[in-house]
Amino acid sequence: MSKILPLINYPSDVRGLSVEQLNRLSKEIREFLISSVSKTGGHLASNLGVVELTIALHLVFNTPYDKIIWDVGHQSYVHKILTGRKGKFGTLRQLDGVSGFPKTNESSHDCFNTGHSSTSVSAALGMARARDIKNEKNSVIAVIGDGALTGGMAFEALNDAGRSPNNLIVILNDNEMSIDKNVGGLSSCLNRIRTQPIYFKVKRDLDVLLHKIPAIGKKVAKTIDKAKGTIKYLMLPGMFFEELGFKYIGPVDGHDINELKKVLTKAKGLQGPILIHVFTQKGKGYSYAEENPHIFHGISPFDVETGEIKKGISTKDYSAVFGETLVDIAGYNEDVVAITAAMPHGTGLNGFASEFPKRFFDVGIAEQHAVTLAAGLAEEGLKPVVAVYSSFLQRAYDQVVHDVCAQNLPVVFAIDRAGVVGNDGETHQGVFDLSYLSHIPNMTLMAPKDFEELRQMIKFSVDFEGPIAVRYPRGHAREICTEKYQPIEYGCAELLYQGNDITIVACGRMVHTAIKAAKELIKFGMTADVINARFVKPLDSKMILASAEKTKNVVTIEDNVINGGFGSLVLQLVNQSDLSDVKVKIFGYPDEFIQHGSIEQLDKLYGLDYQSIACEILNFFRIRKKFKVIKSQ
Repeated sequence: MSKILPLINYPSDVRGLSVEQLNRLSKEIREFLISSVSKTGGHLASNLGVVELTIALHLVFNTPYDKIIWDVGHQSYVHKILTGRKGKFGTLRQLDGVSGFPKTNESSHDCFNTGHSSTSVSAALGMARARDIKNEKNSVIAVIGDGALTGGMAFEALNDAGRSPNNLIVILNDNEMSIDKNVGGLSSCLNRIRTQPIYFKVKRDLDVLLHKIPAIGKKVAKTIDKAKGTIKYLMLPGMFFEELGFKYIGPVDGHDINELKKVLTKAKGLQGPILIHVFTQKGKGYSYAEENPHIFHGISPFDVETGEIKKGISTKDYSAVFGETLVDIAGYNEDVVAITAAMPHGTGLNGFASEFPKRFFDVGIAEQHAVTLAAGLAEEGLKPVVAVYSSFLQRAYDQVVHDVCAQNLPVVFAIDRAGVVGNDGETHQGVFDLSYLSHIPNMTLMAPKDFEELRQMIKFSVDFEGPIAVRYPRGHAREICTEKYQPIEYGCAELLYQGNDITIVACGRMVHTAIKAAKELIKFGMTADVINARFVKPLDSKMILASAEKTKNVVTIEDNVINGGFGSLVLQLVNQSDLSDVKVKIFGYPDEFIQHGSIEQLDKLYGLDYQSIACEILNFFRIRKKFKVIKSQ
């Protein structure tokens, strides 16, 4: 039997297929996804779960005329396969390749860029209102998961959309998961809906029966209708959506293409806001992903036959070291509590959750709530540690400012995935945290150069009285060649190497790059002071200025945007100290969103590898008489 997928290049190719052919296509897409993602890595489980739903959407709706907004967007691979990008999947999440998220500059079928959760309903409502203002007729559909629905922004949008006359379809893709298992009251509510679909059959049968009874049937039906609110809330808490103003359809089997097509066609013809509740299984069709959806949510290249991550990829990373350290501390400090926003595994807190369940709080995808919850805990004398990705902490900026720092509360922010994270691209690169945290009064900001320094910094932070953030990168630490680790002292940097010609000040993972650049410079007769800043705020002004006065040439290296970052703070320090004869060169990421690609590729692309830095140092300081000018390799 010939394969169908090779014949599918655009959504129009799907619409002439029979139900049997569509089911075969679903199977082939799953096989394609498993094979492709096993080589490139990526978000597998979420995409395996939405194969039939995505096919049904493209059967009923006509993109790019109709607009489909994928919340978060990590489940958009099937959509990309059906909209002309199947042949490029070998480049998925690689430099200049196919993005792992919807990108408007990649295809006209991607109508809105996404990457963070809980945004789809707001964007869809905006598009629906724009459509109506322009007197256009296209459909607008938001696809949001039950995990993303816990985000406060999603509720704000549902509240607005429910009272709106604009035609809008919201599809709730309910797979009981976000990245980890969903938690909270909304999750419990949806679970009750899952277990009580009989309500719909009982209601339909009762209505039909009563209207057949002569004389009294309609009166009885009317009386029951008046009490429907009570009956619904007793039997089906999901009527919450109808009370908001949505017409609720469901639950629907998200793996039945024929049923999905019927429901979507019906919804397309209805007026006002519609919510379709679809059940799917995350990881469907691949047993390893079905059994471990949190592992296969976002996974590195793996062996298809065994489901194991390919050899050579270490499992020890900064997240794991942080989690182990916090468990150790919590063992002797009963005031320590840990908070995550739906990511106990991703942030390394799963061990803490097992050891100290009463002191662990998973708040769901709700970073704003997580931060202010921490503030409340700190106000009452506990020591909350908020573990969060750098790009996700952006969502709680006001809470960091208003609820934590303005009150000078001792909250620890363990900021994972700081700096570039690589293949997830623009929406996930953590290159802004040094800028958006360093200018907040009362905030202390640190960055470790390796695993051991992270351990020391977490211990220091838990004992610190005030807001403090420790930011560390994704993945594995590079070894730092030091004879011993100097203890962490507030505001003190670490002098790793001494020289006479240049001062190199670096923070976090870029300390390793600074050391290699300094060693490269020795080949050209230049020696450098290499300073591990440790503290981005406050800077060790004494050490940095003493070195600057000696060398007259200062270089800073950071994995953050240059604007308002670590280098800006050092430049400000030099400027305020009246060292007018000191030259300063800042290395960091430019004022732009950083695309997807490996960390090594991005460092090279933006001149942040050690060879490019050494070359630029020699050329920038124009010391040609004494040192050779070199070209970047």
